[in-house]
Amino acid sequence: MKNVLITGGSRGIGRAMVERFASAGYNVAFTYKRSCEAAMELEALCGARGIKADSENPCEITAAVEKARELLGGVDILINNASYSGVGLLSDTTLEEWNKTFSVSMTGAFLYSKAVIPEMVNKKWGRIINITSMWGSVGACLEVPYSAAKAALVGFTKALAKELGPSGITVNAIAPGVINTDMNSRLSAEELASLADMTPVCRIGSPAEVAAAALFLASDEAAFITGDIMNVSGGFVV
Repeated sequence: MKNVLITGGSRGIGRAMVERFASAGYNVAFTYKRSCEAAMELEALCGARGIKADSENPCEITAAVEKARELLGGVDILINNASYSGVGLLSDTTLEEWNKTFSVSMTGAFLYSKAVIPEMVNKKWGRIINITSMWGSVGACLEVPYSAAKAALVGFTKALAKELGPSGITVNAIAPGVINTDMNSRLSAEELASLADMTPVCRIGSPAEVAAAALFLASDEAAFITGDIMNVSGGFVV
């Protein structure tokens, strides 16, 4: 069975992907930054291996990939899920906040991908799946840095897919809509209800539904799909 490394895997969509891949028989490692208790619980639950790493720190990213190789015997599939989002007016956004958003969501994906690509090229097989957001396509009010970083990840996905296709590596992205995660827990019940009403299927999505899409893109059945942005948004983005 293949080996998968999932960044930001201790909570939300990341946790759902860790559980889904582990239940499907994959060998799974995941990174986390601060959620030590959640990571230990997840390890005990499904046998995945947690690796403490800060997605803003290039040295820790390199060390995390090496640790994943040591634990799993290699990395066949990389899922760039780690992300950061703040809310506020652009005029109130500091350069530090802007850089942090891009560092975690975009630069982290670049560094993790760069670290695993040589191994995938040597094997002539690999999967890179980037978790972007529908807001990278349509823009989210009061989330300009997040929307911009996720839009950059879309361009990164498409360009890298063209670069790595001849080496047997596919690169795709998943753009979740409004999902029931900690990131959206700051929204009021009224705001969530309004977003559900704006979604054609009339509800909020679950992390498990995003995980199911990731499992498909990692499979051999998806071998002819690359450079694609799969919207898991309940029709919010069509």
